[in-house]
Amino acid sequence: MAEIIIKAEDLCFQYEDERAEAPVLEHLNLEIEKGSFVAVLGHNGSGKSTLAKLVNMILTPTSGKLFLFGKEIDEENMTEEEYFALRQRIGMVFQNPDNQLVATIVEEDVAFGPENIGVPSKEIRARVDDALEIVGMSAFAKHSPHQLSGGQKQRVAIAGIIALRPEIIIFDESTAMLDPRGRNDVLATIEKLNRDFGTTILHITHYMEEAIRADRVIVIDEGRVHLDGTPREVFSSVDTLKKIGLDVPQVTELMLALDRDGIKIAKDTLTVSESADAIEAYMKKQSLEKK
Repeated sequence: MAEIIIKAEDLCFQYEDERAEAPVLEHLNLEIEKGSFVAVLGHNGSGKSTLAKLVNMILTPTSGKLFLFGKEIDEENMTEEEYFALRQRIGMVFQNPDNQLVATIVEEDVAFGPENIGVPSKEIRARVDDALEIVGMSAFAKHSPHQLSGGQKQRVAIAGIIALRPEIIIFDESTAMLDPRGRNDVLATIEKLNRDFGTTILHITHYMEEAIRADRVIVIDEGRVHLDGTPREVFSSVDTLKKIGLDVPQVTELMLALDRDGIKIAKDTLTVSESADAIEAYMKKQSLEKK
């Protein structure tokens, strides 16, 4: 049985704001296994980014329990050293890469984090080189980050997190400000981190086509887990998703539209290639039946 690396039990969080009428997270329960690639979906205000900040220990639960690496997060009963050690095992990449770039040279930016936690200089050099190679940015090591494209900037931001060697990386809508090519490059990097290095990925996104690339999809609505399963399982619940204000992948919409028009093709396809294969099989069947 895989190790549970993130566990929430009746997790609640409410911002200390008089205008906040209800908790952002309310009795949320979930478990995430080590080495998994999990996409988190939800409309604005559903609580998904708050969950990310709780897991990254930026915020503290109002009530309930949060366990990371088998240890309950409890500031009152944890030493500063324990708290710091846990935070080092988790990295987070935000929506706007400019908010994470702090140096004028790419390799210096990637080295910033390791330097601040006291990694020896020789080890920093190796980490920077490795991180830039992983994200495909080695050729830009001497460039200024601010002269790069949005997708390249985001890959540099990811390299800065990789250099810290975290076991969990949270991507909080990290592709939202990118064009399609930039999004695809960042997603390829995320998949590589998970597949080749076993990094546990928590990918918060608004893009359904990104979520289908994960192993598991969690849908949060009104501060609770509303759906949880494989992409195929979750996106088969079309009516439920639409009811809470979410879309389904475009190919799924297409297959449903065809089905409504009497063209009975598999409705649970998720990718363009799957849909193309299903349509081709249907057309061949129709052709044979006419003969």
